[in-house]
Amino acid sequence: MKVKASLKNLRVSPRKVRLVTNLIKGMQVENALVQLEKALKGSSREVWKLLKSAIANAENNFNLNKADLIVSEIKVGEGPTLKRWLPRAHGRATTLLKRTSNIYLTLEDQLNSTEKKAVKVENTEKKVKESKGKVKKTEKKEQSKAESKKVEKKEEVKSKTKSAVKEEKSKLEKKK
Repeated sequence: MKVKASLKNLRVSPRKVRLVTNLIKGMQVENALVQLEKALKGSSREVWKLLKSAIANAENNFNLNKADLIVSEIKVGEGPTLKRWLPRAHGRATTLLKRTSNIYLTLEDQLNSTEKKAVKVENTEKKVKESKGKVKKTEKKEQSKAESKKVEKKEEVKSKTKSAVKEEKSKLEKKK
């Protein structure tokens, strides 16, 4: 079961938020909470709140156990950018881009994710076996073609040598 939560228009640039979110990808929820509490980045508090919200959604709406949840996916996208002006020398002005970010968090039940991984592994093993069988068949065909070409070349060489031997015999007989 997938549980989703999102945070929009966070007034921290997406680049800074990604530093924090990459720390908790694929972690169990309890470990991720500890990691976020210990992180020194400013956005870690906001991501921590979002994770707590997603856990509450999972427990209340879907009756999932907190201990079985993992952070399966976390994406950080750009939100709207606030454009401001900063006065500079000689009457000029430069733009300040105050970036915002949107965070999308997905939690997944650990049991479901391991079952899916097992199914994926089985499917890839089947594909590998099938492809090996196909490769062996094509290799056999190529080997048989190569062998037939070798046999043909040997026959050509034999026929050429036989004709060359006959010509030499005929030349010797003419000389005598």
